[in-house]
Amino acid sequence: MRPPVIIALTVTGFVALVVAALGLLSLVTDTDVIATPGLGPLPGVLAVAVTGLVLAAALVRVLRSDAPSYLSAVWIGIAGFVAYIATVATAAMVGGTAPAVALSAAGQLAIGWPAPTVALCTAGAAWVAVALRRTRTARPRWPWEDEFDE
Repeated sequence: MRPPVIIALTVTGFVALVVAALGLLSLVTDTDVIATPGLGPLPGVLAVAVTGLVLAAALVRVLRSDAPSYLSAVWIGIAGFVAYIATVATAAMVGGTAPAVALSAAGQLAIGWPAPTVALCTAGAAWVAVALRRTRTARPRWPWEDEFDE
């Protein structure tokens, strides 16, 4: 597969996976993803979008190789963790929240379950992208499409 197709599929899958994972874990733990009162949904939405962009930017570099390393998924996961936390703090401050409250919300995400969940989803998506790049496949063919028919 070509890298642009891989990146598009991977980022789309990442967004779906992270929304499902955060939603299910929020339901199971009976807690909000961002539990800081008055913050609103915008910092979380922007954080997932920016993390998706970080994933795409990292994959552009990683997928240049014909056989990228699966270890790159670890570093991309860490980058996703940092991007998620930094974006929540920045978006909250730009949205008018006091810096102490915004940094407190980011800290709660970092030591709680949401940011590690996003990091695992980012690393998983990056691993899938590497696997798609390394796998040598051809388009599917019907048995009657073979050149050597009887």
